[in-house]
This record gives sequence, structure tokens and C-alpha cells, in this order.
Amino acid sequence: MARIVLERFLQEKEQAIPSKTLINSMLRDPSQIPDGVLANQVYQCTVNDCCYGPLVDCIKHAIGHEHEVLLREMLLEKNLSFIAEDQLRAKGYDKTPDFILEVPVAVEGHIIHWIESKASFGDESSHQAYLQDQFWSYWNRFGPGLVIYWYGFIEELDCHRERGILLKDCFPTDIVTLRHSMAQH
Repeated sequence: MARIVLERFLQEKEQAIPSKTLINSMLRDPSQIPDGVLANQVYQCTVNDCCYGPLVDCIKHAIGHEHEVLLREMLLEKNLSFIAEDQLRAKGYDKTPDFILEVPVAVEGHIIHWIESKASFGDESSHQAYLQDQFWSYWNRFGPGLVIYWYGFIEELDCHRERGILLKDCFPTDIVTLRHSMAQH
């Protein structure tokens, strides 16, 4: 709502459509808004936004980080060797999954090279955006992988297994490692 009000205010004041860059800048820092009352109202809207405000962003980020730490602990517990996202970024990679397995594993008969943690529910809209913006890029660079939607997902979205993107709602319990399969023979 604050965005719409701010856009209208600037449009009337400048007699032109304001740029997205200007709007975003003013929403992040309402002190840039020339009208003090409107600046305060935009600030209040932003702070009290229960869906998209900065407080909600901080909470989402913290929950996401917590689940990545949990996943890291599970990988270590299973003695799986991996490279974490921060290590990959330090090597110059721009789009990276949370973890790349140094030795691939099999989950439900599918080879997995990388794991992405999503501390959210996998709905159709967000999953399609993630496929386009992240998952297919990971697949192109690193091969097949696993996405864990910790809060569940719509079952019909798990339709790319054969192409190399597996969805789960928890850490898999049936991981087959090279070491494990060699020990059985």
C-alpha cells in the first residue's frame, strides 16, 4: 500500500511516472520523501507490514539460516563430504545451492550432487520461480539435486525427478553412499 501511495504522490508532484529505483530507495529510506507526514506514514506502513516488511524479512532470513545449519549438521552426522554455499561464493560462483556433495549419493534411486534448503512451503508459484531462478541453474552447473521444503510442498510439484530435481520435506533417511554400497558387496 505504501508503494502505491508513494508512487501517486511523486507522480502528482513531478508530473511524471517515478522510476522503480527512486521508489525503492524511498521505501528503504523514507527520510528521502519530501513530505514529512507521508514519510512518517510510509515508515509506519513498512515497519508494521506483517507480510513483506523488514522485520518479516529478518525473521525469514533467520529461519532459513537455522534450517541450513540443521542441514549442515545432518550432513556431518552422515559423514557426507560437502562444500557449503559460502565456500563456493568465495571461489567466485554466483548462483550456488546451499551444499554441493563432494561425492554424490543416491536418494530413492536418484543420484544427488547438490542440496538446497527451503525453510518454506513449496507452493506452485514459489516453486516455479525457484525452478527458473535457481534449481535449473544448479542442475546445469552441478547435475541432479535435492530440494528440501522443510514445511512441505504440493505433491504434484515433484514431477522433475527423472530430469534430476528431487523434492523432499525432510532430510532423507535412505541415503545410499558409494562407501555403503561397496561394503555390501
